Amino acid sequence: MTTPAPRPPDPPAAGRDTGRAALVFRSAVAGIEWPAVGSDGAAQLLALLHQFDQSQWQSPETLRERQLGQLRWLLRHAALTVPYYAQSLRGRPSDLPDWDAWRQLPVLTRAALQQDFQALKSTAVPPGHGAVTEGQSTGSTGRPVRFLRTAVTQLIWNALTLREHLWQGRDFGRKLAAIRVKVQEAAWPDWGVPAAAVFRTGPAATLNIRTDLSRQLEWLVREDPTYLITHTSNLAALAELSQARGVRLPNLQQARSFSEVLRPDLRALVREAWGVEVADVYSCEEGGYIALQCPRHEHYHVQSENVLVEVLDESGNPCGPGETGRVVLTPLHNFALPLIRYALGDYAEVGAPCACGRGLPVLTRIHGRRRNMIVLPDGSRHWPTFPATLWLDFEPIRQYQLVQTGADTIVLNCVLSRPLTVEETTRLVQALQQRLGHPFAIELQPVAQIERGPGNKYEDFISQLGP
Repeated sequence: MTTPAPRPPDPPAAGRDTGRAALVFRSAVAGIEWPAVGSDGAAQLLALLHQFDQSQWQSPETLRERQLGQLRWLLRHAALTVPYYAQSLRGRPSDLPDWDAWRQLPVLTRAALQQDFQALKSTAVPPGHGAVTEGQSTGSTGRPVRFLRTAVTQLIWNALTLREHLWQGRDFGRKLAAIRVKVQEAAWPDWGVPAAAVFRTGPAATLNIRTDLSRQLEWLVREDPTYLITHTSNLAALAELSQARGVRLPNLQQARSFSEVLRPDLRALVREAWGVEVADVYSCEEGGYIALQCPRHEHYHVQSENVLVEVLDESGNPCGPGETGRVVLTPLHNFALPLIRYALGDYAEVGAPCACGRGLPVLTRIHGRRRNMIVLPDGSRHWPTFPATLWLDFEPIRQYQLVQTGADTIVLNCVLSRPLTVEETTRLVQALQQRLGHPFAIELQPVAQIERGPGNKYEDFISQLGP
């Protein structure tokens, strides 16, 4: 039996005399406040959290053994009840003897998920997995991706949401503000599910992300939250506008970003604007939480209790620390729509084991989609980055997006408060050429607004030169 690595001292636990507010549990029984007697749903969440607290400290080898065991259940179910896999897995061992056998299984592409959705649905979801619901994520390309969830996969999603709150040490008694899609401007008495199902929480406020940016900042000042959750690009825009206007958020303690790739300079930008840190989350609608930021570092821990994540090079081999490859994931518990070795379309960099002592695998950075890579004339590719300092040098620029339309051409769509001068235009083109690593012909295209793309994602760079 594998001996787990020695567990390091835990961060200070809530409720001890550490200066951190104690967790106050919500009781479902009238008149019984302490100790709280939770609802059945809360009990399930707490049971999962207890297991997560143990598993995060297990060795990588033990975690992979547990994953392999769960994958055997998933694979047998898929081969028996899913028409797509009944055909694609024919002749392959469903007992999955080892990881070599796993790596021989075919990769499922986004195109196959889009085309063969009906054939990928299980004809006999086990009753204990609860209600099945269908959702749709358009993604950055605008081609719909349909998916199914069960009550079990939603429960695990909720439990991992609580893990992220606890990892980041948030005080549930404080105020939470969320600027995102599918919400309207509103005030709420608590944080909602899942936090308020288990704990007593402070109030929350929501605002739709399509609200004008100036109004968003005014709303934030008025709401004065302790925690802010919003899309990564929106967080950057708010921090830049706050800096430009000299606006501070005195009670803000942390910003949580999600949905889009975290640009390299965003942490420093938010720190300079508001004096707080950023906690980033990597997830997708089809698979749930993929990785959460480590409580002690800026890299990410794969959520091995939820998904198997493979990062593969161009030959399909696993990447090692420091190497970047495409993300291939397998949600472990979705028996309604098994996604076995699903190529999400993202690229990520593998990290070395974390000094925090958790056995959960590490991703150093999420790069995003291949279509966000610039293609140089020699055929090489890289992910370009545009730090805030570059744009702050050009006061008229309010919003921007670069689109590579040819081997030597870039179109810069930009929202301007006034036309750029000849001198400003020259400086901007030179600065961009230096950042991009090639003297591209850059065409400035003033526009009234740059809309978020399908899936409400904002992309600052798009290549039209193929996959």
